[in-house]
Amino acid sequence: MYNSEAPMRYRKKPVEIDALWWNGENLLEIEAFIGYSPERRGDALVIKTLEGEHIASQGDYVIRGVKGEYYPCKPDIFEATYERVE
Repeated sequence: MYNSEAPMRYRKKPVEIDALWWNGENLLEIEAFIGYSPERRGDALVIKTLEGEHIASQGDYVIRGVKGEYYPCKPDIFEATYERVE
């Protein structure tokens, strides 16, 4: 239940996702992963997300979310949020 008097703490549920690192040279792998050819803007890619188009800069991760959606994620956020599944 929501309490409007004080902030509440939440923990991210443990979910497994698929992700691919955009290194600037693996466009074919990115295309196969997301299922379409993204627009290129220099070294960046335009990824279609549920919220609209987002830019994946070289070095970002492209993530497939729990509902099959795709979105870019900065490396520092990715590393703080996810750990590799063996």
